Amino acid sequence: MILAELNVWHSRPAVPTRRVALGEDQLNFDPKPGSGGLLLAAVVAVHAQQLGDEESNDLIALLNLLEAGARVPQPRLRHRLQEDRIGLTRSTHQLVTTEGGRMSLNIAPSDRPEPHILAALYRAASQPREVRSALLTLLRSSTRWRGHDHDDLLRYLAGDVPQGSWVQSHEIDPVIWALGVLGFPQQERDNLPDSRQIRRTFRRLLRSAHPDHGGSKEEAGTRIESLTAARNILLDRRSASVSYTHLTLPTICSV
Repeated sequence: MILAELNVWHSRPAVPTRRVALGEDQLNFDPKPGSGGLLLAAVVAVHAQQLGDEESNDLIALLNLLEAGARVPQPRLRHRLQEDRIGLTRSTHQLVTTEGGRMSLNIAPSDRPEPHILAALYRAASQPREVRSALLTLLRSSTRWRGHDHDDLLRYLAGDVPQGSWVQSHEIDPVIWALGVLGFPQQERDNLPDSRQIRRTFRRLLRSAHPDHGGSKEEAGTRIESLTAARNILLDRRSASVSYTHLTLPTICSV
């Protein structure tokens, strides 16, 4: 069964112009990040490790723009975003359940990693603000993954939640995960701490995670990343009732 599907339209390898467009996708982000968020993050993780240092820096710069809701000058990663798909070919990535009931990734083969990364980022950035923020945090985390084992990747993206529990609902409840990361009782899912308490707890744990304050040098990066993601998820959920103006696609600014 298909849990999520991302269609990436991109230039053929032999074509000198490099372009990318979004297609009709099957992506569920509820509850955040949902099966759709897992697939987007997996696509970024698989392809981001193929980038060189300069392109990796460009990727981080693009993430910063998208998180800020700023205009996105084109091209990015040497590819220009366009709305039509004329002259482009399609690659399809899927998150599925196998006959044994486990989740599995079907990542399409590719000659260039850039259009797949861009499609995932642009699709995440097109979501409402409260969803977009959680997705981009997860996608930023996914750029740090290294490896080739897709099962390991899914475990990494889900914070090492046993996969058997994922399959029961086909979703991951990020609020329960975030409460646990910040040390709040997980039964308080429907009665979250106030924003001030979330920020205060985050700052305290962030300080203790830093190597200068006794934190493990080997685990500091991952721990800080988890704390930041957990804080963002809880603050987003606290403000979920607020109405936001959001982009349907990143604003394109040709240069």
